[in-house]
Amino acid sequence: MSIQSPPSTLVIDRITITSLFAALSVLITAYIASLRLLHASTTTKLRIIFIWHLFDSLIHFIFEGSFLYNCFFTYTSIPHTSDYPHPASLSPPGVYFLGYQDRLYGSAYGTSPTAKLWQEYAKADKRWGGADLTVISLELLTVFGAGPLALYICELIRRRDSGARLWFWGVVLATGELYGGSPNLDTSNFMYLWVYLTFFNMLWVFLPLFVLYEAYNSISLAFARASGAVGVESKKTA
Repeated sequence: MSIQSPPSTLVIDRITITSLFAALSVLITAYIASLRLLHASTTTKLRIIFIWHLFDSLIHFIFEGSFLYNCFFTYTSIPHTSDYPHPASLSPPGVYFLGYQDRLYGSAYGTSPTAKLWQEYAKADKRWGGADLTVISLELLTVFGAGPLALYICELIRRRDSGARLWFWGVVLATGELYGGSPNLDTSNFMYLWVYLTFFNMLWVFLPLFVLYEAYNSISLAFARASGAVGVESKKTA
């Protein structure tokens, strides 16, 4: 007979509200930037893609960048003779983050605003409270790779360059965003399941799929035009 842990108690406090408002403020910032930076003739489709990628890059730099900072610089000391791996850690026995046997790293051990933010999200996915090696590996790629690439896509749209470079890098980034999954999830209440896990994670599913769909349409149209031009040229030389 297996023993199941009781459902977690949902607590909506100042940290919860502040964290949600912080995410919303990033989206508002991206929208205002689209009004100020994009040409008036920019299509609705490209404006949405601009807002998404600016929102994406800011989330990567500010939020996930702060996660990495806490993983590398926020820690608590433990007795050197004891082995206390973080409960979310997937590291094998005897493997210690950064080689310190007497430290536990991660936002769970910090008091800064960003540490509090990740402590809130870790209520739904406990990996984000500690220095989980798999998550850190992915976030290093996300912050230092996906973040700058998303900004580059925004710059292409701002320069009204909606050609091959925009859609090629859009496909690369959208494909890279479609990863994730973990058994360390708490789905015992509405907030954790539908807001933290479903809503926020599904943004990085539906919006990349939208980019891939638009890229497919643009690439297909370009090939159709190229094929038509080749066909006309062939008839002229026949």
